[in-house]
Amino acid sequence: MDTCTALSRELTEPLAATAATAATWLLLEQPGPWGAKALKESHLDPEVGRALDRAADGTGVRVALIRRPGRHADPPSAGHPRREVVVAHTAPGASWVRRATVADPAELAALDFAALGAGVHGGFGSDHHGDPLALVCTNGRRDRCCALLGRPLAAELAASGHSEVWEVTHLGGHRFSPTMLVLPYGYAYGRLSAAAAKEVLAGAADGRMVQEGCRGRSCWDRPGQAAELAVRRLIGEERADALTVERQQPSPEGWQVLVRHTGDGRTWDVEVARGVSEPPRPESCGKAPGTPVRMVVRTVAAR
Repeated sequence: MDTCTALSRELTEPLAATAATAATWLLLEQPGPWGAKALKESHLDPEVGRALDRAADGTGVRVALIRRPGRHADPPSAGHPRREVVVAHTAPGASWVRRATVADPAELAALDFAALGAGVHGGFGSDHHGDPLALVCTNGRRDRCCALLGRPLAAELAASGHSEVWEVTHLGGHRFSPTMLVLPYGYAYGRLSAAAAKEVLAGAADGRMVQEGCRGRSCWDRPGQAAELAVRRLIGEERADALTVERQQPSPEGWQVLVRHTGDGRTWDVEVARGVSEPPRPESCGKAPGTPVRMVVRTVAAR
């Protein structure tokens, strides 16, 4: 039986503008198995998971669980006195990663989520120093492709010596597995080989993004992701913080997006339309075939 990943690849479904949208990521370490709805279906107290969901709603913060690569047959009674917490804001020129440990994850619900979504960390934790963070989706309970393709990628990256590899519960786009999010910049990638993932991480360590396999920067919604990537392709720009989405307005065909170069001030008007992916294909293994929405860049015009 074909997997959602195999069908998407066979149909050459575009990767651009498919990244999950989040200005800020809040990542809580939770060893052990994860269910499909991991915040409420893991060894994390489900009431805590629900509280974090409610606190993040509408703030621009996305909450996910993370764990180190490896075996996860972790009984609920196993002692984990403190959990690692990562909070990362991904806006160009204002990105940051802060880290802390908590004994009781319930205390995270008291954070100012609106401020975090706006890029204000309020002194939470301390600055992250070191390798970019590689978050590889491996939640097989949500989609088997994430486990079959994601877990080997996470293991290979960890074995290669990259110190900041984490498995994560959900990045969206199962059919693009293996998927990876890179912090601090928030660029998401799909259909990654181990060699390609290592290139992405090497670029991020040098302040660059890699265009091949890029799904978009999570701080933008999908039209903004499409516009930014289209300008990057046009001018060959790889510096991660070189472009920003200044404005996005509805138009009869979709959206008009203004992209600005943060270095030299150049601007581009990008026309983005809503399309659908034909023929129908499942967006996740086991789901009925559908026609996923995709972003179509019509024009890119320098001002």
